[in-house]
Amino acid sequence: MSKKSSLRNTITLFLSAFLYLLFNLRLGADLAVSMKATGWQLVSTAPYIVGAALVIISFLQYVIISFLQYMADGEKLPWDRRLRIFFGLGIFAGLLMAIYEYGGVTG
Repeated sequence: MSKKSSLRNTITLFLSAFLYLLFNLRLGADLAVSMKATGWQLVSTAPYIVGAALVIISFLQYVIISFLQYMADGEKLPWDRRLRIFFGLGIFAGLLMAIYEYGGVTG
């Protein structure tokens, strides 16, 4: 892997982590309330996101394994791609939760 490609992969990984935190950010009256609400959002959605990411990664590795291993020169899915799947699902879930919460849906 070239140095330029490695740097690009690192930058995109950190960018997806930043977007994951941004989409799960919950604003409050002050910084402490915002941090608490954001932490609670991350803790309450993380198990679902981890589960969904594991299901998707398992599906990718075992159902389409021959194609993926062919594309990755016979290697399993790298850890940074697994994190990108996790962050992508987290961004989507954070967006849906924000729409639900800020939309004033009462149950």
